[in-house]
Amino acid sequence: MLPPLFAAYVAPARVYPQLWRLALGMALIAGVYFLWIAVLGGLLWLATGGGAGLNLRLQTIGQGADPWSLLLLLSTFLGMALGAWAAAQLLHRRGWRSLFGRPAVVLRDFVLGVAVMLVVGGGVSLLFLPFVPALEVATPLPVWLAFLPLALLGIALQTGAEELVFRGYLQQQLAARFATPLGWMVLPSLLFGLAHFAPAEMGENAWLVVATTGLFGLIAADLTARTGALGLAWGLHFTNNCLAILVVSAMGGLDGLALFQLPEGAAHALVLRPLLLADMALMGVVWAACRLWLRRR
Repeated sequence: MLPPLFAAYVAPARVYPQLWRLALGMALIAGVYFLWIAVLGGLLWLATGGGAGLNLRLQTIGQGADPWSLLLLLSTFLGMALGAWAAAQLLHRRGWRSLFGRPAVVLRDFVLGVAVMLVVGGGVSLLFLPFVPALEVATPLPVWLAFLPLALLGIALQTGAEELVFRGYLQQQLAARFATPLGWMVLPSLLFGLAHFAPAEMGENAWLVVATTGLFGLIAADLTARTGALGLAWGLHFTNNCLAILVVSAMGGLDGLALFQLPEGAAHALVLRPLLLADMALMGVVWAACRLWLRRR
């Protein structure tokens, strides 16, 4: 039996719960996402005149290696959000609000997620600080501040789009068909983790990255089920990515607007692995704090 708030959240998905609709919906989301990337690529081709300059620019954007490249990379997630809306509307006859949950609850819980991640997550992170190599300034403060508003909007779009797809559309539609959490909680989290599989960038840590993101997916799925809305999971996701993209870059990519970074040559397997394990422990503490708050609310 589903938790009461989650049952109400899933109710709109029960009108058209067929699995073939879900499969077609996920294909539609992927199609709209890549179509939007193609549109952006076409605009970039017009701006650069094509040729070798375009290939170099696309590589820079894929790595988020400078401020504008990072913003362009984050903007690609608009296609994912539009795809989730199109799938819900065209295949299940429901709109944006049914994917997010009640607006007042989404806003309230989003703020809670940001606060918990900053207070609890930030406090726990300080405990690991002595074990992190000395950080270097990566982006001059005036540049960082100038791009900060657009970067925050971009990360809100990126994390919101992922929450719409994995904790909104996919989790809802699976819960409309399967009562067991193995169906509506574990499967979306597994897919969320696999979506971050990048052996070319992460090397031997690629599967540990999958495990880390998969764990976050489980936490986000559980909190969505307990609140009946995306706000709390989105707030945690947003703040976590802000810290990883805008404050300290440790992954060797998406560092175009990072305020600090690990020293050159330090972001290797021996350093990244304990950081990922520490991040998993951090998320466990944050999840426990959220559950405790929800129990007392």
